[in-house]
Amino acid sequence: MWLPVMVLVVLIFLYRWNRQRQILPFLTDKYVFITGCDSGFGNVLAKQLDRRGLRVLAACLTDKGAEELKKETSSRLRTIILDISDSQMVTSVTEWITNSVGNEGLWGLVNNAGIVLCGPNGLQRKEDFAKVLEVNLLGTIDVTLHLLPLIRRSRGRIVNVSSGAGRLAVTGGGYCLSKYGVEAFSDSLRREMYNFGVKVSIIEPGAFRTQMSQAENLKMSLTKLWEALPQEIKESYGEQYIQQRKNAMVWINWWNMQVQN
Repeated sequence: MWLPVMVLVVLIFLYRWNRQRQILPFLTDKYVFITGCDSGFGNVLAKQLDRRGLRVLAACLTDKGAEELKKETSSRLRTIILDISDSQMVTSVTEWITNSVGNEGLWGLVNNAGIVLCGPNGLQRKEDFAKVLEVNLLGTIDVTLHLLPLIRRSRGRIVNVSSGAGRLAVTGGGYCLSKYGVEAFSDSLRREMYNFGVKVSIIEPGAFRTQMSQAENLKMSLTKLWEALPQEIKESYGEQYIQQRKNAMVWINWWNMQVQN
């Protein structure tokens, strides 16, 4: 009678032991730089690492996002405004980080910032693809290359937030292209950094409720694409086609809510 109970207790103990074993000790005063901290994954991660005692350097796109984050965290956390598609801003922020970390180097870099513009390829222009690629892929690469010397100095780690869409192209436009690119960049960088003792990891989030995945935001971006089209293309696709795409976005948003609840 007691044997199943004892087995269960042992399994719980082993699970908790293994989970605790994966939490690194002595994290206090380690510096971590995170992009895209206004909301979503970056915002949550910045708060979690701050509670663990790390020195978080949080990049936000807006002053509002930075102010709200500072209200919910300790004085250790510092914020800075950054648009990762702007190379001059990336250079300026690199100087700020260098002065902040000093000889310690940068223990962690989390490339989280990103945007989404979903819709059929045939409704988009080159500029629409480029806008997403400039942020999600080239911006991520730019930030990483600027900070590599600080990462190497501390034998740190780089975490790139990709997506399940980096394995399966679920929509048109630049989003999936950018995430495939992040995967390729991460794979090649991981091999390159091995001899420096630097770890490179990829995170592929699935169904999560963030600002990027909200149905209304996705529908709004699709509407903007549609309104900018020549009449000939509108007639070719038809209003019914666009409405079906919008309905699909609502269903995807509902599914995300069910998965997380």
